[in-house]
Amino acid sequence: MKTLIIALVFGIGVSGFAQVSTPQPGDSYREKTTPEQRQQKHLAHLTKELNLDTKQQEAVGKILAEKSAKAQDLKAQRASRKDSGEKLTAEEKSALKDKLQAEKEDTEAKMKAVLSAEQYQKWLTIRDENKEKMKDRMRERRKL
Repeated sequence: MKTLIIALVFGIGVSGFAQVSTPQPGDSYREKTTPEQRQQKHLAHLTKELNLDTKQQEAVGKILAEKSAKAQDLKAQRASRKDSGEKLTAEEKSALKDKLQAEKEDTEAKMKAVLSAEQYQKWLTIRDENKEKMKDRMRERRKL
């Protein structure tokens, strides 16, 4: 009788550990992609959503590549500052903010030149929706 109870407890205990856990939001279960892969995926999405022709695809691809290169440079600068323990001064923060705003306006101007008026408005809508989704994800991560 004792061995039966011990065997049942052992079996239940082992089966409890055998359960597969579901990934939580923010876990690193998603596949890691390179910046080039993300850029290609983004271009494919924009091509589908905005019905881009081949000329527009090439131009938008160049814009995305340029934007991605700038983002990688910024990320590298941030990482080097973080490693060295340096903090940004108020002037540096202001200059960085102005630089990012100028780059955003430059990207918008380039996209406006490449896209038709209807496509440009749809692109702005998609961008705003993505911004909201990102904010929601950040709120979810903070709750955890």
